[in-house]
Amino acid sequence: MAEPPTAVDAALRALRHRDLSARELEQRLRSKGFDESERAAALETLERTGLLDDVRFAESRAHSLAARGAGDAAIRHALGLAGVDRATADDAIQALEPEAERAGTIALRRGHGPKTARYLRGKGFSEDVVAGVVAGLNADELG
Repeated sequence: MAEPPTAVDAALRALRHRDLSARELEQRLRSKGFDESERAAALETLERTGLLDDVRFAESRAHSLAARGAGDAAIRHALGLAGVDRATADDAIQALEPEAERAGTIALRRGHGPKTARYLRGKGFSEDVVAGVVAGLNADELG
């Protein structure tokens, strides 16, 4: 008879599909019935070996969200929900193309009007960036 999978085995299966934050992985292990000590040991093992890294997760997730048109506030919120601390989230956002440039690219594709303003606000762009882009300013003028 096969032995039941360990918490590390379950964690590795979860990480096979995509990078996860430590909080997300801990929640998955909890939902699979692993006790607190098993979860903690698995997380520590994976962090020590570099397979679990919240900084790498934050950078990757921020880049992915930005590529799909998310503004800084939406990215910060998503990272917070995943359990990434504020400083790590801010560092990941700093490494991205500036928000004004990302918004400018979207406005070039969609146009500089109220519909684009609503779209950008819904995607988590700051009011200052939205106002500048909709007014037709280029990204250099937005600073």
